[in-house]
Amino acid sequence: MRIAQVSPLFEAVPPKLYGGTERVVYSLTEELVAMGHDVTLFASGDSVTSATLAPMRREALRLDPTVIDWIASYMRMIELIYRRADEFDILHFHIDYFPLALFSRQRTPFLTTLHGRLDLPEFKEVYELYPDAPFVSISNSQRKPIPRMNWVRTVLHGMPATLLTPQPVQQSYLAFLGRISPEKGIDKAIRIAGRAGMKLKIAAKVDNADKKYFDTEIKPLLSQGHVEFIGEIDDSQKPAFLSGAHALLFPIDWPEPFGLVMIESMACGTPVIAFNRGSVPEVMDDGLTGFIVNSEDEAVAAIDRLGELDRARVRLQFDRRFTARRMAQDYLDLYGELCQPVAARLRAVAG
Repeated sequence: MRIAQVSPLFEAVPPKLYGGTERVVYSLTEELVAMGHDVTLFASGDSVTSATLAPMRREALRLDPTVIDWIASYMRMIELIYRRADEFDILHFHIDYFPLALFSRQRTPFLTTLHGRLDLPEFKEVYELYPDAPFVSISNSQRKPIPRMNWVRTVLHGMPATLLTPQPVQQSYLAFLGRISPEKGIDKAIRIAGRAGMKLKIAAKVDNADKKYFDTEIKPLLSQGHVEFIGEIDDSQKPAFLSGAHALLFPIDWPEPFGLVMIESMACGTPVIAFNRGSVPEVMDDGLTGFIVNSEDEAVAAIDRLGELDRARVRLQFDRRFTARRMAQDYLDLYGELCQPVAARLRAVAG
């Protein structure tokens, strides 16, 4: 198939450090190419891919301090892709509502995977304007705020099977990985580790939007003796970081649409202790890949039960459920379904 993958422009593909959506787009794109498909990736020019790269700007928005209006970059990208739409069998967008107005009025099949939260009222107002546009959710939980959208599939994220693997290191701490913001629960993670009498290593990004929260609420907590703040890490550092942890703490306080760090941890054989919010019950296998809890008290109790889990089985469950090959095959099945009406119309015209 001739497939267009359209990535956000905030990070390169793959992201150099933190970046969930761009990381998923990279995994999907590379796997589709490996499966023999003709893929064009619309992304920032500093992206690296085995697909054909169509650079939409010189570098990722995050790295360009001169950008004042980032929406202008997206509007330009949408128009440029529209002019090339007939080159593809299907267009796969990962950029929220931006393509809907234009691409709902053209003939090439398209779909949009939504990667973020939908529990904001303005989202409902926008998305329900397009009842026929096909959407993919990354968990069933993600759909709840807007259930009447044209949801055509839930496709759980995947990642390359060999990207993160278990390392032969001694486990000596609990881990927190990702981004520091109020909804991610880093303050809870610090308290949980302290109550359990264990060290907590924090490998996390601090966005400009969350800097005030970090400086006022979290930074004072980092002086506690059981806390070590590492900062952002890249994929090459994650295997050792996660493998060295008894567990990853994921004490979220919001309806997480997926939570990529959970499967990154599983890939390293490291169990996850996660709060029962959003997608967690769909991603986690309670009692197999970790424990799903409802409070800090339950999280502390779960740490005492980590010896019940087999780290080899944690990795095996990752291989069964969360590889990029499984994700790519799920999407290919959907691409075929969405292209069938077009193929039928072409056959009718030819006949």
